[in-house]
Amino acid sequence: MTRLVSIPQALLLTAGLALSALSPAIAQTAQPDFTGVWTNYRAAGGAGGFGGPRPQPQLTPEAQAKSDRYREVTAGTNYTPGGYCVGGGMPGSMLGSGGYPMEIIQRPEQITIVYEAHSEIRRVYFGERVPDAASVFPERNGRSVGRWEGDTLVVETDRLVEQVDTQYPHSEQAKIVERYRMTTESDGRKVLTASMTMTDPVFLKEPFTVEKKWQAVPNGRVMTYECTEPQWLELLDRLMSGTAASRSE
Repeated sequence: MTRLVSIPQALLLTAGLALSALSPAIAQTAQPDFTGVWTNYRAAGGAGGFGGPRPQPQLTPEAQAKSDRYREVTAGTNYTPGGYCVGGGMPGSMLGSGGYPMEIIQRPEQITIVYEAHSEIRRVYFGERVPDAASVFPERNGRSVGRWEGDTLVVETDRLVEQVDTQYPHSEQAKIVERYRMTTESDGRKVLTASMTMTDPVFLKEPFTVEKKWQAVPNGRVMTYECTEPQWLELLDRLMSGTAASRSE
């Protein structure tokens, strides 16, 4: 006796076959998971994350004058943002971080990047989590909005403030586009390649493009960066010593 297949069953079978046929394509376009700790890339030949000397932006006369003035007034001193516990800001946080690692925490609606240096944090928003530009107070890391183009993460950053206290000066009109892609090398290392382009009609003669690589740290972790702790402990020691001395009188 022939067993009949009901219409709902037939639809399910058809859908299952369609999904099976599409599964290779789905697998190819799956979004990678960047979650984990990443440190500056080191190639077998010793080349670092930049693969050579760091490229430098071509500054307009206005930007060069401001940058030169900053270096003039801080020459011979320890007056730096880091010396006063101020984070590098974009794009310095992504391109530099003083050689410290970074941690990426990835969720569908938000990617959080924690740079160990100064415990600096960036938040990359997606979809409904993207804040309206008018509601974002401009700051050193700006407002970062992400989207996926296949397996490539594209991050656009605006709402920055003018910075001359950096290796990569920019005005508040600067815009930054980053493209992140993850690959695996022959030795099994996961590598995150970040290509960045910064445009700025005030500070840059032409778009500034640079590429940096990070490598995964298996089971890695970032440490707490307490910039002011030494000064606090020194002050506390003085206070405690003064209290002890007054009691002995």
